[in-house]
Amino acid sequence: MEEKIICAGSGGQGVVTMGKVLAWAALKNEKSVTYIPSYGAEMRGGTANCSVIVSDSEIASPSIETPSVLIIMNDASLNKFEPRLAKNGLLIVNSSLIERKMTRKDIRTIQIPASEIAEQIGQIKIANMVVLGAYIGKSKIIPLKKLEESLISVFPKATKEILDINIKALRKGEEIVSPH
Repeated sequence: MEEKIICAGSGGQGVVTMGKVLAWAALKNEKSVTYIPSYGAEMRGGTANCSVIVSDSEIASPSIETPSVLIIMNDASLNKFEPRLAKNGLLIVNSSLIERKMTRKDIRTIQIPASEIAEQIGQIKIANMVVLGAYIGKSKIIPLKKLEESLISVFPKATKEILDINIKALRKGEEIVSPH
């Protein structure tokens, strides 16, 4: 198993953090992992992204030309990365912020109103955790519990309330895509 994931959105939407949480969780689950965040002018509202590869075996290169998964938080990122998604790849979009219809018929798409769900939970900033939870719920690449545990590593100074609301967002995202 090897997943090549690109998380993308506007600076400030937590896409780099989303990738970091995923990478830590994969490490905690004894997977091979690469994580490359994209910093710079993107932090001021442009397109920000990160690449994460999770594998059962050694990873030859951290570069992702053709991702197997896209987690997209805004229209600009969808326009930029959708053409690169592998055939039969998984596209997860924040439908609260993405206006256009998906055009490709050779991919699987999950549309999640992540921003609306985050607001219902009580914090718009956790929309990234909603879509990450949905990805884990759909892919089962690692147990959700590992994501929850990794939050402490990624946010070592976070209060219990901040950790709890992020866990709630992860669980809500997983719940949306997982039949119970």
